[in-house]
Amino acid sequence: MVPRLDARKIAARDPDTMARLRRGVEEAGFLTVENTALSRAEILGVIDAYRRFFRLPEDRKQAVNMARTGANRGWGASGSEQVDPDANPDYKQVFDCGFELAANDPLRALSLSVYADNQWPADMPAFRDTVQAYYGQACTVAMTVLRGIAAAIGQPEDYFDAAFTRPMALLRGNYYPQRPDWATDKDFGIGAHTDYGCVTLLATDGVPGLEAQARDGTWVSVQADPGVFVINFGEMLEMWTDGAVRATPHRVKGSSQERISVPLFFNPNHDTNVGPIGSGRVILAGDHLKKRFDETYLHLKAG
Repeated sequence: MVPRLDARKIAARDPDTMARLRRGVEEAGFLTVENTALSRAEILGVIDAYRRFFRLPEDRKQAVNMARTGANRGWGASGSEQVDPDANPDYKQVFDCGFELAANDPLRALSLSVYADNQWPADMPAFRDTVQAYYGQACTVAMTVLRGIAAAIGQPEDYFDAAFTRPMALLRGNYYPQRPDWATDKDFGIGAHTDYGCVTLLATDGVPGLEAQARDGTWVSVQADPGVFVINFGEMLEMWTDGAVRATPHRVKGSSQERISVPLFFNPNHDTNVGPIGSGRVILAGDHLKKRFDETYLHLKAG
């Protein structure tokens, strides 16, 4: 069962809410959270902005195609990713943007797959403004939730703060079209996977589609109305907390309805050690994320 929590009660460290939060991160690996600093209207606004972009003619989207840059910023066509190597490439379009480094930042020498300049359609300034404003607000919400998680698992609530000064945080718009008649049991909007990073803050248009894998192997629908976030956790946070937080496999099969979702993948600074707390092991966040991106994006696999 996926707990439904109130963000204001998490912020107040309400004992019952914190106990349910801990059970959620340890057992389900998924939460739904309402009453955050982002309103239903703001979430519907960014979803509508992505919808207008995805409805553009393909030649206009090609102008910001990420496959031309070697990075993961901009538009990705259907079939440009393959998260499950045993399934066919994912049947969805995406648009990615993320944290941009200062022009003189030495981290610019790193792989473009973890830090890169964003690409924006030149004739859609309102799209850029809406998405960038949402990105900043969503990062704040994710950090607030992460502080609550730290407290719930017995760490100081600011344990993760210093790791997010230059976060590898990526905001994505997903467009899942109607599931086509030709789809087989190897065709998904996105195949079964665990997220690669730390915390995923997911807004949706309310159309069902997301499924999480329960511990018995069955697939359970996870749904939230616009204004309520679905939150799940990635491989990086599971490692970092030595298994106190669970990264749960999930997928989107697709249905007779098109669907738009907006995940924020909230990941720490490149040089953060995400080795298990107290273990002495060193696992750099950027190395882990680059490896997983290179395994997923077809234009990075080709490189």
